[in-house]
Amino acid sequence: MDAPQIAPLMNLIYDEMELTDLEDVPGPDLLKVITAAYRTRTYLSGAATTVVAEANGQVVGVAFGYPGEKEDIVEDVITRLTAKSAAFDEPLEADSETAPGEWYLDSLAVSPDHQGKGIGRQLLRALPVYAQRDRQSVIGLNVDFENPGAMKLYERMGYEVTGTQMIGDHNYYHMQLEIGQPVRIAN
Repeated sequence: MDAPQIAPLMNLIYDEMELTDLEDVPGPDLLKVITAAYRTRTYLSGAATTVVAEANGQVVGVAFGYPGEKEDIVEDVITRLTAKSAAFDEPLEADSETAPGEWYLDSLAVSPDHQGKGIGRQLLRALPVYAQRDRQSVIGLNVDFENPGAMKLYERMGYEVTGTQMIGDHNYYHMQLEIGQPVRIAN
């Protein structure tokens, strides 16, 4: 996994979220923290799953998710990394975003140069395998009220609005997709 290629894509999401806790953090310092997170076992294949789309050897899209009950473990990575960084006045504490009993798609980002080419759909189509591997039959996500393009994509992929929630300073629709019974993997 190439963390330095993943970090700028994830940073696109942080920029869109306009989190007040990040407005005084220099961009390069935030990228260092995100890069460090994507080098941890927790983010790559531990509590969470990182899926990438590549074109010509470059990461052009990334999806990051985990079973909702592992949210605290996953969020602790960023809290610990920001606590160690002088660029952060205090450790970054994330709002809870998951609903009970779901595999949560925390982040989906596609390089601006590759948007509109089906990469987001491709990443979304891959997620049920990971959710079922983690014994989950529902995938959940949050989409900003101010992101109608993403909302349309999720609706086309079968996600339905199940509620709303405030994350940072923005309102989000919580959406879910029923994917059926988890696959039983023989040991």
